[in-house]
Amino acid sequence: MTQHNNNRFHPDEWQLRVDLAACYRLVALYGWSDLVFTHISAKLPASVSGEEHQFLINPYGLMFDEITASSLVKIDMHCNKLDEDNPHPVNPAGFVIHSAVHEARPDAACVLHTHTRAGVAVSAQKHGVLPISQQSTFVLASLAYHDYEGVAIRDDEKTRLQADLGEANYLMLRNHGLLTVGKSIQDAFLQMYTFENTCRIQVDALSGLTSPTDLTPVNPQILSGVSHAMKVQTGGLGGSFVWPSLLRKLNRENPGYDV
Repeated sequence: MTQHNNNRFHPDEWQLRVDLAACYRLVALYGWSDLVFTHISAKLPASVSGEEHQFLINPYGLMFDEITASSLVKIDMHCNKLDEDNPHPVNPAGFVIHSAVHEARPDAACVLHTHTRAGVAVSAQKHGVLPISQQSTFVLASLAYHDYEGVAIRDDEKTRLQADLGEANYLMLRNHGLLTVGKSIQDAFLQMYTFENTCRIQVDALSGLTSPTDLTPVNPQILSGVSHAMKVQTGGLGGSFVWPSLLRKLNRENPGYDV
């Protein structure tokens, strides 16, 4: 990857901006975006923000495949813009869910939320995620659910969402979509890749069936060893294992995010 220097930002902030812009474009590339709606938020490291909680989020109105590192907007926990020289607006209502997660989970370096067709479809199914694929076992090892309360614009919903999420890294928002909590942008993306494929497989498997009981479930004993298997298979999620290959793919198909 050719990373362009930008003297406006601390080097740590610039690296985060580059990775987050890449994540937005990868979400678009894989077909998970919803026009200009939904968001991916990333928490700035202490080397940049000090003791304050600061985040990067998408400039509202840009398609995900248009986002660049320098166009990302820096905000505080209440979605107030901190870089006033950035001409792009933000969507405070869109940060309600993200701020709730970041507030409750200090380990949440990145929160990724989608409204995909398969994700919403499974979120509307009473049984939720079924243990019918290898992908589903990874999700079920750390999955929580939050019931739909209408468009998420009210601050009073935060406490209920936080209680439902707990320490889970995968959250299914009923009748709404999917959310992943990552210790890095890389982790959040790979978790969403797994979550989305889990839902697509389930929708396909249920197609034409009259009941989920017609499916072959994974042996419950297998779930107990999933955490160890994930570390062996993926190098502990994202990190140096998958992300560089994703960036190479992005540089071939939609370069220019790192400006």
